[in-house]
Amino acid sequence: MRGAKSAKWVAIAGVVALTATACGGGDSDSGNSGKVDPKGIVSYANGEPQNALQPSNTMEAYGSVVIDSLFTGLVHYDKQGNITYENAESVTPDKDSKVWTVKLKPGWKFHNGEAVTAKSYVDAWNWAADPANGQQNSSWYRDIVGYDKVHPEKGKAKSKAMEGLKVVDDNTFTITLNNGIPYYAYKLVYAPFYPLPSEALKDPKKYGEAPVGNGPYKFQKWDHKKLISVRAWGGYKGEKPKNGGIDFKAYTKDTAAYADLKSDNVDSMPLVPNSEIANFKQDFGDRAIEQDFSAINTINPAFYTKQWKDIDVKVLQGLSMAIDRDTIAKTVFYGTRESATGWVAKGVKGYQKDACGEYCKFDAKKAKSLIEEGGGVPGNKISIQYNADQPHKDWVVAVCNSITKSTGVKCVGDAVTDFAADTEIRDQKKVKSIYRSGWVLDYPFNGNFLADLYGTGVDGNKGGFSDKKFDALTKKADAAKTIDASAKLYQQAEKELQNSFPGIPLWYNKTLSAYSKNVKHMEFDQAGDPVLTEVEVFEK
Repeated sequence: MRGAKSAKWVAIAGVVALTATACGGGDSDSGNSGKVDPKGIVSYANGEPQNALQPSNTMEAYGSVVIDSLFTGLVHYDKQGNITYENAESVTPDKDSKVWTVKLKPGWKFHNGEAVTAKSYVDAWNWAADPANGQQNSSWYRDIVGYDKVHPEKGKAKSKAMEGLKVVDDNTFTITLNNGIPYYAYKLVYAPFYPLPSEALKDPKKYGEAPVGNGPYKFQKWDHKKLISVRAWGGYKGEKPKNGGIDFKAYTKDTAAYADLKSDNVDSMPLVPNSEIANFKQDFGDRAIEQDFSAINTINPAFYTKQWKDIDVKVLQGLSMAIDRDTIAKTVFYGTRESATGWVAKGVKGYQKDACGEYCKFDAKKAKSLIEEGGGVPGNKISIQYNADQPHKDWVVAVCNSITKSTGVKCVGDAVTDFAADTEIRDQKKVKSIYRSGWVLDYPFNGNFLADLYGTGVDGNKGGFSDKKFDALTKKADAAKTIDASAKLYQQAEKELQNSFPGIPLWYNKTLSAYSKNVKHMEFDQAGDPVLTEVEVFEK
């Protein structure tokens, strides 16, 4: 069964493994013997999305969870990381993994009754690739032949369509890549590869305020900064939801969401506040949730700033070694975090332990020495930008204290109001020094945490990092003949990051959440998203 999916910037400090296992009875009804109302509405604590609700312009958690309720893509993956088919009947590569043939399941429709066809996909991708349309996920099409003409490095589009996309018939299209990529089907999981109805391209601004999808839920309303409502759609061709819809409630403080959850005024939330980690299992009993998921937290320098441009990597290595990750995990996170040892999350193909080597191990003496050898931190002061609407302040303060105590470098938190403001500052390249980053998988493959985050010019690379040697290694990995061979080559690319440090790995962790007495069958998927279609609501 498909759950909410997509990988994206996460608003919360979250991370860990592949198979989701709930602690404390995700299927328990907590003693509630009432009947289930198949038309009951689930409420979920969310926040205000950064942008209009367009699949190719959403790269953060608050918007993604809504987008994923409204759309169904070509493929997804199961708990073992194997591809499963959704709107696609098959996605088949040629012998070189360069030409992929996509066949759609016939009869699917958008919420407005328009047929979902091969053209719905091809037109949507071509539109989103055009820089004139300002879609921040456009580089996801970079592997397709002709992307460079539709989206040149500079200037306007030289073509309106990528040569590599061809409509064969209503239910068939082909994707021709610049080079063979054995794991390309996994990329098609992500939201930029969703289809769009024709009305979306005629008036994108209007559409972004009231999107029409092809998924299990149909858009109802968006009361900005308060509520987004979606309702179960009777015409859905996939497995239908077990509830009547979702109300995504916008909160600016996680403590307020938690108070509402305890009072049964909201049915679940992404992550309990740090201040409640020690208490949430006692508060919710068998309605408490502790699950693994695949993501990683880092702090990343803004390499476009005067401070970090042309910095000696020894300075970054030293800052990394100055952070006592294990102690912070125990004291701030009550043991619910695991210190990161590389740049790839656990639970994905190609994960390797200790890719960061000694530089992710705490050593105050060596940290100070490396920073001095590298010429010191410019200004001898750093700030870490984070969103204040989620539980980040405590760990940011702890990281800063560890850095300052170990090296003498002054470190302060730079709080911005909410996640939308945080991501907007990154998009506009206005980060003052360093920013908090959390990334959860788009697909369970190590390349997603490497090329898609640190490749030169890719959409996920918000810090302006660029390294030719790393780019060459990822290109070589993409050209491998098999998925396993590609994953091994990406492991080499990850180890190369020791010599450039695009970001400082911090922790892997778990989804720590809970659910109200109003619902049952609440769980989260490998991407840390709530599986909202499976939630059942008790009659009131």
